[in-house]
Amino acid sequence: MGTPVGRWVLFTTVLGSGMAMLDSTVVNVALPRIGRDLDADMAVLQWTVNAYMLTLAGLILLGGALGDRYGRRKVFVLGVCWFAVGSLLCGIAPNAGVLIAARALQGIGGALLTPGSLALIQASFHPDDRARAVGVWSGLGGVGAAVGPFLGGWLVDGPGWRWVFLLNVPLAALCVPVALRHVPESRDAREHAGRFDVLGALLGALSLALLTYALIAAPGQGASPVVVGAAVAGVLLGAAFVRLEKRLDDPMLPPEIFASRQFTAVNLVTVCVYAAFAGFFFLAALQLQVVAGYSALGAGAALLPTTVLMLLLSARSGALGERIGPRVPLTVGPLLCAGGMLLMLRVGEGASYVRDVLPAVVVLGLGMVTLVAPLTATVLGAVDAGRAGLASGINNAAARAAGLIAVAALPLLTGMGPSAYRSAAEFGSTFRRAMPVCAGVLVVGSLLAFLTVRRPPVAACHPECRVACGVSGPPLERDRGGGMPAAGGNRPARGHAADVPGRLGPMSIHENLLGGPAPTHLPDDPEPRELLAQGTAPADVAAKYPTSSLAWAQLADDAFDAGRTVESYAYARTGYHRGLDSLRRAGWKGHGPVPWEHEPNRGFLRALHALARAAQAIGEQAEYERCTTFLRDSSPLAADTLG
Repeated sequence: MGTPVGRWVLFTTVLGSGMAMLDSTVVNVALPRIGRDLDADMAVLQWTVNAYMLTLAGLILLGGALGDRYGRRKVFVLGVCWFAVGSLLCGIAPNAGVLIAARALQGIGGALLTPGSLALIQASFHPDDRARAVGVWSGLGGVGAAVGPFLGGWLVDGPGWRWVFLLNVPLAALCVPVALRHVPESRDAREHAGRFDVLGALLGALSLALLTYALIAAPGQGASPVVVGAAVAGVLLGAAFVRLEKRLDDPMLPPEIFASRQFTAVNLVTVCVYAAFAGFFFLAALQLQVVAGYSALGAGAALLPTTVLMLLLSARSGALGERIGPRVPLTVGPLLCAGGMLLMLRVGEGASYVRDVLPAVVVLGLGMVTLVAPLTATVLGAVDAGRAGLASGINNAAARAAGLIAVAALPLLTGMGPSAYRSAAEFGSTFRRAMPVCAGVLVVGSLLAFLTVRRPPVAACHPECRVACGVSGPPLERDRGGGMPAAGGNRPARGHAADVPGRLGPMSIHENLLGGPAPTHLPDDPEPRELLAQGTAPADVAAKYPTSSLAWAQLADDAFDAGRTVESYAYARTGYHRGLDSLRRAGWKGHGPVPWEHEPNRGFLRALHALARAAQAIGEQAEYERCTTFLRDSSPLAADTLG
């Protein structure tokens, strides 16, 4: 991150993903003005939101896989351009039909650039600097999400709602040339024997589209043949999608990943939570303007505390979830959110912001803070480290699909007519029916979490995105080897170090060891060594002594011997960093021998050896060479002993 190229990569990825993040938060506040200017009914407002979510949810897994195969920079730039063209068409749309079609195009661009921005960071930065880079990326993205409603309201009240979309065009014009000039290209080094699951992606998207159409059209057309036919066709296509995924060798959605009860349960919780969020933010922006009489700017600013709280506290919430386990946060968080939504029932004509609106959004924001980060961590902890990207992509797509269905279904469930948003009295009455529905869905999610969620194993994969500010979907993660094996590749991805010309960021501490005094404080105390010698399982030792590099090294060796090389790489890196932290705390300055003759050093050196072996196996050649150089220079006896 200290190099100019590293800073350019961060700037580019933040700018690109920020466009999509902004779009997901600013459009809701523009809906009443869009409806009035285009003389549109409620269905058009629903499709303005859902057309984007439909293509994004249906294609986001495919977008990640395209970047891994054809080049991450190439697909990212294509996504930015595609998103900009869609935004331009939204901004100049002469009627509702063009606007909806353009929103669908925007969603395709979002499906290409959203996973692509994180993939560029994963592929460009050295593993030692990657977590910090991802933290900066997610934090700045959170700032964009927080600014979104405020900026959107200001644009709607000022130059007009079309500028909510047109703003993306100059941002893309800045992002694309910077990416082409300063961002290195990278792709997956493995051979792709399988094909992309394009048919699966199309079947899934068409199924969602038909079901959404049926739900949105039903209030105006009733149980007409068209509505019933669309619903039946959507269900049949959904069944065909499931059958296809079971038959393919490399499916977009591998059925066996749902063999993990924890993974299945957490995704069901995700569906409940994000369905309620989508319904709330869609209707709340309308309620504040149509019923409470707020301006677009006032409505956007009114909802700002939820995102600000997530920006400030989500990292701490994730750390708390790691200490106490996910069950309590995933049970309490939805209940807090439900309470916040019920407090919104106080918001009516002439509502006071401080007395009526602020308590509701603060309670909602605290609930979101409580649950979102532990939710992501539990999803990743439910699968092998080699499938972190796939698990995260499925979870993100499930959240967006749930939001899509919620925005389509809520007006139907609450009796909201096509012109409801034009009447304060009619919309207010349906809003009062909708909030208990959203709260009830959250209570179901809370019960599911309480009954099914358990603490992940100690060696589970942990999120690199520490800041979670998206209200439409949980943050995306990548496989720890670098790839997102989705939409035609369900195998663990190999690393990419050898494919990227010139790794970025500061060199790892073990690249420039010059000699000097041996450290006086050593990584491992005697007790973990004694437990391992007595035959205690390495996972149990790591659980009891999480800073023991020796226990993590043993876990890495066991995983490697079992053929789980990506998992072994993750364990070995943990052991290496645990030992390195101990040496730093003891005053080690990054130079000097770490002799094998001192038995307590052996855990750190064994972890380093395991890291070298796993790095070579997954294709991280540069990492392998650094590790072996350090072993040879700092402890020749260790290099000879470990081979």
